[in-house]
Amino acid sequence: MTQMTLTFDAVDEATPGPKWAARWQRSWPAYEAWFIARGGDQGPSHADCKNALDRYMPELVATYDRLVVVAGGSDRAARFLSTWCPPTYLGGCSLAAVANKKDVRLVRNYDLSPELNEGLLLRSTWSGRAVMGMVEFLWGLSDGINDAGLSIALAYGGRSETGEGFGVTTIVRYVLETCDTVAEALSALKRVPSHMAYNLVLADASGRTASVELYPGGGIKVMPKAIATNHQSGNTRADRPAFTRTFERRAHLDDLRIKPRKLNRQFLKSPLLQDRYVQGFGTLFTAEYDPKNCALGLTIKGDRWDQSLDNFEEGQRVAHYADGSVNEVANDQRIAGYEGVNWAQAAEVDWNAVAQDYANGKGRAISAYFPSSRYAMEAVA
Repeated sequence: MTQMTLTFDAVDEATPGPKWAARWQRSWPAYEAWFIARGGDQGPSHADCKNALDRYMPELVATYDRLVVVAGGSDRAARFLSTWCPPTYLGGCSLAAVANKKDVRLVRNYDLSPELNEGLLLRSTWSGRAVMGMVEFLWGLSDGINDAGLSIALAYGGRSETGEGFGVTTIVRYVLETCDTVAEALSALKRVPSHMAYNLVLADASGRTASVELYPGGGIKVMPKAIATNHQSGNTRADRPAFTRTFERRAHLDDLRIKPRKLNRQFLKSPLLQDRYVQGFGTLFTAEYDPKNCALGLTIKGDRWDQSLDNFEEGQRVAHYADGSVNEVANDQRIAGYEGVNWAQAAEVDWNAVAQDYANGKGRAISAYFPSSRYAMEAVA
């Protein structure tokens, strides 16, 4: 049965440290099981993965090395984090970017099961520049924006063929860490191969927008209009088009003639908004990026959460997709519970128990799993 609740955390951490480590420990057991089940252990070696990063994305190598260390340094974790020729993964989304002389907006709907999203909005300065976006695969991004105002979002391209390349979420991270403009991003995308078919929409502070199809094993096609859903051009067949309604959503976006400031409203209603959560295809969030102000408006079941790179506030929202409610969690009650943690005691924590609690929707503050916190609670009792 599909879990109908998702916790969203807004986290600010300049470089991978205790907060990212807590997220890794929480999420890795499930990702590791997925990686093994999908044949990840039969994939490229750690050395091959590192060589691919050195060749295609050398600017990310220092961050990758640090992440591997923080994650514990295992061979499997290192190969997983590289996302070089990873197991296949799918998803559904609608994307569009619109600009005029005054404004620019990039908007996306993220359509999937609540069980399959990390719910993490992370602000970081891993390579010296500020980047903010929705995390996938623990350091990649499904969408985001950087301090130059470049914004980008991805959508599954509708076919499951694979080629030699990187997971697209790492490619999105790379673009935002290294590029200032759409033109620079397109140049990077031509050079870095994707392992599957994906569609990207981009926008920058100058008002330039673009839509790109990424092909398995490398190669791109720049599309005439900055919109995308879950299929690609040409004679390729889309995966389950009747279920995803990809053609219906694409046609709606293609017909839009709208100002940037009004684009977000279209994503908050049918046919772009999806509500089939039980079937694993509901809109988990709508992200509206404003490149001129380096800002993001995140709409979760009608509740708006505004953030910007210059004024980012950590916080938490719990979305209940069954009844449509969203609860803001007070700072001292956050499930993430990063504050007040004695990380010297991390080795004494039963991280498998932590993962099980969160998977079952019973996660407590991370600090509650640490010995000092347990002893304090026992003393009070």
